[in-house]
Amino acid sequence: MLNLTNLGSLLPAGLLLALYQFLAALPWLWALDPRAFKKSLKSPQALGTAVGTIAIAGVIIAAILGFKRDPDTLAFYGRFYAAILHIQLLIDFLIIAPQLVLLVWPRGGAVTLAAYREGMRQPTFWVVALAAMILIIVSMVIPYFTFGDEYKMMKQLGFDTIMLASGLFGVLAASISIYEEIEGRTAITLLSKPISRRQFLIGKFLGIAMAAMALTLVLGWILNWALYIKPSFDKLEEVRDTMPLEVQDVIGKTITSLVPGNEGASVASGIAAWFGETIAHHTGLLLGFGQVMVLIAIASALATRLPYVVNIVLCLVIFLLGNLSPVLVQVTSQAASDPNAASGLSLVSFVAQLIDALLPALEFFNMGPAIIRDNPLQMGDFTIYVLTVFGYSIIYVSIAMLVGLILFEDRDLA
Repeated sequence: MLNLTNLGSLLPAGLLLALYQFLAALPWLWALDPRAFKKSLKSPQALGTAVGTIAIAGVIIAAILGFKRDPDTLAFYGRFYAAILHIQLLIDFLIIAPQLVLLVWPRGGAVTLAAYREGMRQPTFWVVALAAMILIIVSMVIPYFTFGDEYKMMKQLGFDTIMLASGLFGVLAASISIYEEIEGRTAITLLSKPISRRQFLIGKFLGIAMAAMALTLVLGWILNWALYIKPSFDKLEEVRDTMPLEVQDVIGKTITSLVPGNEGASVASGIAAWFGETIAHHTGLLLGFGQVMVLIAIASALATRLPYVVNIVLCLVIFLLGNLSPVLVQVTSQAASDPNAASGLSLVSFVAQLIDALLPALEFFNMGPAIIRDNPLQMGDFTIYVLTVFGYSIIYVSIAMLVGLILFEDRDLA
């Protein structure tokens, strides 16, 4: 039962937890009405209301913690609290990121911001997001018949679903939006202002890529919950995901120091568990998003010349060949090395190697080898690999955008 003594001891933790949520809410509160937000900062009444709100929320949180003081229950409360904080930080990032681009690159940033908002408003964005959410949720309960690797299969399916959903949206948005603006002469209006073709094309790419990133991050939040709930459907399977546990050990002490008290430590363990899983899983999402960026860059470059139907088909072919080219090279090389092989196989092997050299090596972005393995992968090693592959994706994106600029430079818009 809760008494005043317990409430008093829990109040510091409750107030701090309420304060953290309030601070996380400030960016999106500013985005709702910037003028009113600035006025409220100068208003003693508004500041008093904010302090009172934090105090009331702190008392409520302290009361909730006091009613159920079991460590496991408090850890679940901490996880739920962290999930809400995660959503707020996600919204903050999606608001601040395009504003930073606009601040650093005013003209191109204006195109980026417009493309970003347009992408978020498109029905395609929400249809793809809803379909991916449903697939992730359904993946928790469908049988995989893997003899103890259900969790791993579901995890890989979740990452692949997010990558495919973001890539599908990005390719559709880039191929349709850029081509229609060029063909519909909307681009002429933009380029008649002090905006160059380079700023137009790169700004479009960045805006669509940021919208795809928003989709990735939202689906990542859903995947976090799905991976947490999944073991409850398979009681016989022992699930131990080492990378989130590594991150949890690193950030656990810091988070515990931010929430005082014994009950606060239990809540902090749940918060650390959520953000440990978030950081580990988002490292994998970054790996998949590198592939999404490459596909969006290719679609953006092709959209300067090709209709969106042809563009989408070519992107699909590139996606398939980019993932299959290593297999094609291996199979054709082995077949061509056979003394009894037909003479035409040498040409087939050469074509396979040419495709492998020209197209992006999309097999590097596959999360499967990191998930389905006998020995657990260390978080540090995986992070280095992800950053290396993401750097490769940036290089390929730069090449694709350079080709797109060359194609767009000679395009007659009149």
